[in-house]
Amino acid sequence: MASLKKFLIFIIAVPIIFAGAIAFWARQPIIDAAQPPIEFTIKSGSGVRGATRQIANAGVPVQPILLEMLARATGKSTRMKAGNYELKPGTTPLNLIDQLVRGEFAQEALAIIEGWTFKQMRQAIAQHNALKHDTIALSEQDLLAKIAPGYKNAEGLFFPDTYLFAKGSSDLQIYKQAHMLLMKRLNDAWTKRDPSLPYKTPYEALIMASIVEKETGQTAERDMIAGVFVNRLKLGMLLQTDPTVIYGMGDRYQGNIRKRDLQADTPYNTYIRVGLPPTPIALPGAESLAAALNPAKTDALYFVSRGDGSSHFSSNLNDHNQAVNKYQR
Repeated sequence: MASLKKFLIFIIAVPIIFAGAIAFWARQPIIDAAQPPIEFTIKSGSGVRGATRQIANAGVPVQPILLEMLARATGKSTRMKAGNYELKPGTTPLNLIDQLVRGEFAQEALAIIEGWTFKQMRQAIAQHNALKHDTIALSEQDLLAKIAPGYKNAEGLFFPDTYLFAKGSSDLQIYKQAHMLLMKRLNDAWTKRDPSLPYKTPYEALIMASIVEKETGQTAERDMIAGVFVNRLKLGMLLQTDPTVIYGMGDRYQGNIRKRDLQADTPYNTYIRVGLPPTPIALPGAESLAAALNPAKTDALYFVSRGDGSSHFSSNLNDHNQAVNKYQR
């Protein structure tokens, strides 16, 4: 009789002890803070058993059978999502199961820099090894047909920012995000614009913003730079801005603008063509968009670099020439 009681106690105790051990294990970090994150992938169509084995095979120090049992016990075994993940230090088995259910994929980042050209943006996207390169073989026109079919030129149509994405995402996602954000920022700024501006369309404002972006890195001066160019547009004066000439030169630009470059008739040579160039010349940021659509109220028509990153502004040619002699000659 005593033996039977001991056996019954054993039968009852073992599952309780085992359950307690599982509960304890499920709340312990899989890797500690001294270890680097571990990346793993769950393939589409994997069941819970296949998923847990893929996790273990990727180097995550966890027993797949225990992880499977935990997933089943919590009722989440059929809700785990395929994708690329990252196991961070301090993650417990319970955290891991929740991460898989929520689809918290490994995050990658891509920075698109203010003032870059579309060519530079496209190169950065093509070189990012965490992206799936679905657009790399597309021409600019084919790419625009998928993103912004109403435009013929991609320059300036993407907002410079840092974009987060799941590892293995299509590069088309980055282009779409950046274009949608640019259009939102541009349209928001357009609705708040100074009504006296000479722009006929938001696209013309975008062109101006790109010129402002390339003319100065000083945030505090951008509205003044925009004010000078807006004054010139209103008076029918030539903009005479070097960045547009450089853009029109393309790969011929080697660091210097020569006299013959200023005399070459290209659509972007604002030394000989009145008005704005036909397209933006770079990717403008938020400050340049704001400056282009709400420029400073000024009578200045000229500016020259002081050589320290700031500019001197003048309202007439005589004062401008004196400033050029002072700061550049």
